[in-house]
Amino acid sequence: MNMEKLFSYGTLRQENVQIETFGRKLIGSADTLLGYVIGEVLIKDPDVVQKSGKEIHPILKHTGNPEDKVEGKIFEITEKELRQADEYEVDEYKRVSGNFLSGCDAWVYVESDD
Repeated sequence: MNMEKLFSYGTLRQENVQIETFGRKLIGSADTLLGYVIGEVLIKDPDVVQKSGKEIHPILKHTGNPEDKVEGKIFEITEKELRQADEYEVDEYKRVSGNFLSGCDAWVYVESDD
C-alpha cells in the first residue's frame, strides 16, 4: 500500500478530528516547515467547525524566508486518507509539497490565495 506523508500544524493534530476524518488516531513525528508563518482563517463550513470545535483555524502564509518556521507533525496516511483530508479542508486551503527541516517530503495545507 502506498503511503503519503502529511504535515499538520493545526486541527488535524487533534485526536477527535483524526477519528472523525480518518476513523483512527494518527501516529506522527515532529518536524518543522520552512518558509511559512501562521495566520488565521474564519471557517464557515459547519461540519468542519463541529469536528474541530473551532471557528478560527490556523492557516499557513508563504513568505519564502527560510528563517520563518512552523512546527508540527508529519503523519503517514493512505492515499484514501489523503483524499479524506482534502475533503476536510475548506476552500481557503490548498495542498502543496513542503520544505522541511528534516529534509522529508510531505504534503501541507496552506492559504489557497497564496
